[in-house]
Amino acid sequence: MDRSSLAERYARVKGGIPAGVTLVAVSKKRSIEEIQALYDLGHRDFGENYTQELRAKQPKLPADIRWHFIGHLQRSNAKHIVPIAHLIHGVDGASLLDEIDKRAMASGMQSDVLLQIHIAEEETKHGLSPSEAEALAGMKADGQWPGVRLRGLMGMATNTTDAGLTRREFDGLSALHRTLISLLGAEFSVLSMGMSNDLEQALAAGSNMVRIGTAIFGERT
Repeated sequence: MDRSSLAERYARVKGGIPAGVTLVAVSKKRSIEEIQALYDLGHRDFGENYTQELRAKQPKLPADIRWHFIGHLQRSNAKHIVPIAHLIHGVDGASLLDEIDKRAMASGMQSDVLLQIHIAEEETKHGLSPSEAEALAGMKADGQWPGVRLRGLMGMATNTTDAGLTRREFDGLSALHRTLISLLGAEFSVLSMGMSNDLEQALAAGSNMVRIGTAIFGERT
């Protein structure tokens, strides 16, 4: 691994992201050495998609890494992820919230999560409809899930070259986020949207958390 090339790519990516926007380095399928090298450059937020991979890596790396679980979390794996995840990004239903809440309460903690909203045209992507998200937010506001903190929203746009479509999808998510802040308050502050291919549109629509992988780590060899 070429540490100087990693440092150059990281500096380039960081330079294009405004202050106040959290950069989550997508480290799935990346080695312990690569993650440690980025950590040594001062980075702390890393995103993993797979339960077993995160469980294998987490004990081998510094304890102050903030691990973001950015994959689709199955209920059966919540018991493994809740104790080690700084933020769970892909929560898409009441049953998963029930399980996360149960595991967090058993561990004497609160688990920070994002509601995943389906904003793309592809049906293969996971997520809640805006009305479903509003219903869950209302339940939380009424005191349900004391072991969970709803911190914001996450969404993935359609995989397209149509920048206008991408921007409209992100604008819709941003509008929903503003609506739910009025219900849940300031702690519902995170709007996670934008990856390497749609970063510009996401930032323009108000994203304050982005997920970048290859542009930092380089192509997998």
